[in-house]
Amino acid sequence: MVIIKKIEKNKSNLNIEWSDGEKSNFNYFWLRDNCPTAHDKDSNHRMFNILEISKDLTVEESKINEEGKLVVKWSEGNHISYFDPKWLRENCYTLKNKQKFISPYQLWNSSLEKNLKSITIDHDKILNSEEGLLKWLELLHYKGIAIVKNAPIEKESAFPVLNRISHTRQTFFDTPFEVINIPKPNNSAYTAHALRNHMDLPWFETPPGYQFLHCLVNSAEGGNSSSVDGFAVADYLKKNEKEIFNTLVSVPLKFRDKDYTQETVRNFHAPAISLTKDGDYNDIRFSVATMDTLDCHPDIMDKVYEAHRRFGNLLHDDKFQIKFRLEPGDIFSFNNRRALHGRTAFDPNSGHRHLQGYYMDRDEILGRLNFLKK
Repeated sequence: MVIIKKIEKNKSNLNIEWSDGEKSNFNYFWLRDNCPTAHDKDSNHRMFNILEISKDLTVEESKINEEGKLVVKWSEGNHISYFDPKWLRENCYTLKNKQKFISPYQLWNSSLEKNLKSITIDHDKILNSEEGLLKWLELLHYKGIAIVKNAPIEKESAFPVLNRISHTRQTFFDTPFEVINIPKPNNSAYTAHALRNHMDLPWFETPPGYQFLHCLVNSAEGGNSSSVDGFAVADYLKKNEKEIFNTLVSVPLKFRDKDYTQETVRNFHAPAISLTKDGDYNDIRFSVATMDTLDCHPDIMDKVYEAHRRFGNLLHDDKFQIKFRLEPGDIFSFNNRRALHGRTAFDPNSGHRHLQGYYMDRDEILGRLNFLKK
């Protein structure tokens, strides 16, 4: 067990040397804000208000007690804090910021098509075991894609397995939404036309994190599915075509809801590729069908279209995308803001094709995964 070996203080920090030679700097405000007594014992919410402390806060005394805890006497509030060294080490931002970030995402390309078994899982295994649920969540989070096999084929029968994760996200499409060919469609999904690889609802500030397409019937000719790992394509551009990548990350595109049945106007500006605080890939926002009239600065419009066209073509390149056919009882599950999806045209006179769709926020998948791993 690592213990505190030495303490020094300066104007704004307690500097700690650990028994394994590592060093940590702990800011006084950070220490006071994270005093174990700062949180309510039941709700765990912070009750202490750092806003009430003066800018002159300092440490009057600091020592290690007989239990090995760091004892800090503060210059204000007549307060003493006792910090567990294990907690300090686990939460040390000095050491965290020294670590090289490693992405959790497992990128994939067209080679996944030869090994679709690696992303499939049986419906009943998810429904009846924590192990099955954990595997599904890991596929969804790390690979961004999974196909659940042998689900029931009755309408709305995906709810029990989805509820193993959490609640679904309701949108104006209703839950589930029906992916069928209808007269006078208000969305291209409700036609027999081919759909290019796309993200659903890119004109929302926060589009749904995950989508689940439950196949009930698929007897029509055509209607084969496709998917592409947008993070893998972004990564390729970052490594090989830096100028295109920088344009896609830095220039907001404009998306708009074009549904004639809606009594609302939804539009949103966002770049095609957005990054996390660690520089990892966060969102891929791409949909030819619902991109609005662009309003970029005239000096860069040509460059924006060059980047958009290059990105779009790579998102449909056979080096990157996979193609497969959904069978009745399949639930095609994917990160809507990473794995874009599409389908070939189908002949509605040759048979019936009916999918039911569900959305769920990304927080629900990651939150449930974190809980089960814990």
